[in-house]
Amino acid sequence: MKHDLKNIRDVSDLPGQAPIKWRGMPGLWALIATLAAIAWPPLILTLPLMPPSQIMPGFDMDWRLQVLIAGVIAVPLGMYMLARERDRSGSPSTRLGVIWRFLLYGGLLAALLQVLTALVMTGMRWVEAGALAQSLGAAETTLLIFGVAGLPLAMLIGLSYALWAGLCVALIAFTPRPPPVRPRAGLLDSEGV
Repeated sequence: MKHDLKNIRDVSDLPGQAPIKWRGMPGLWALIATLAAIAWPPLILTLPLMPPSQIMPGFDMDWRLQVLIAGVIAVPLGMYMLARERDRSGSPSTRLGVIWRFLLYGGLLAALLQVLTALVMTGMRWVEAGALAQSLGAAETTLLIFGVAGLPLAMLIGLSYALWAGLCVALIAFTPRPPPVRPRAGLLDSEGV
């Protein structure tokens, strides 16, 4: 371990800090990375072992299918946003930067979807209730269950999925960029010829 630490001279020597570029044919590798990122192992392994009881779209749908649907939509959208940002500003320029982008946007998406679910469920319970006191009690219970108790769990699942997706994209779609070639003194100088 000490030998490895002696070779670190600056931040660029740390893992994940090497400059990157799109791998070979960007379209093909981006597609492979997207498919691998969508196939989060906890979802793919548990669906055949424990088949979902409710597959119809709605709030009663199995949570694994809801997360998989969110991944099918979010991962290609994240890849598109990543490609657009790289074309515009050149960043993220490292694998670690790609992973951090996926973690940031994945965590925000998970929180947003859970808050949206809590609000919609609260509205549905409010409409179903007959009296004002009953509707207030239903709203309170729904917000406590889906908002307070559900948000940390949704964030944990969303960040785990986003970390997996970021790792897949960073390792499959990108390759280290070779360092720029610096001209030696006198070789490219017009006076040295």
